[in-house]
Amino acid sequence: MVYVDDIIFGSTNKELCTRFEKLMKDKFQMSSIGELTFFLRLQVQQKEDGIFISQDKYVAEILKKFNYSDVKSASTPVDLEKPLVKDEDADDVNVHLYRSIIRSLMYLTASRPDIMYAVFSCARFQVTLKTSHLLAVKRIFRYLKGKPTLGLWYSRDSPFELVAYTDSDYAGKHVDILAV
Repeated sequence: MVYVDDIIFGSTNKELCTRFEKLMKDKFQMSSIGELTFFLRLQVQQKEDGIFISQDKYVAEILKKFNYSDVKSASTPVDLEKPLVKDEDADDVNVHLYRSIIRSLMYLTASRPDIMYAVFSCARFQVTLKTSHLLAVKRIFRYLKGKPTLGLWYSRDSPFELVAYTDSDYAGKHVDILAV
């Protein structure tokens, strides 16, 4: 992958990248910044056998921003023993803080599909949020604290077919949609 002004282009064939870069420079007035390593908080590591995209610097940044840098780590992003439901009896939470946290975590799902279910489950409660929902978000941060360097690996040898598998209901976890 190569970053040219505001364009990112890539190929599994380095010669094609070089030719395309030259063509673009000949046709338009632009400069090449070189191989892509960092873009919009996405870290890109290009190796001989593939490309690894991660956001571990962003993970550290949001852990620090929301004061979760010193939390104990968790092995999963969701606590299966405590279902996330509408909890009318619990205390209210600062709506602006919660929404800011959810926005930050949603951006992180670009390279972290492992937290997608947990983040979007918490996002459902942005109107009727309570302390139990903030605790669920804290669990996601605890998981990120223990696994900050996960990301997406695109192997150079494999055909470019994006195939993803996820347990979208997190092992049969049922949440009453009407409770939102």
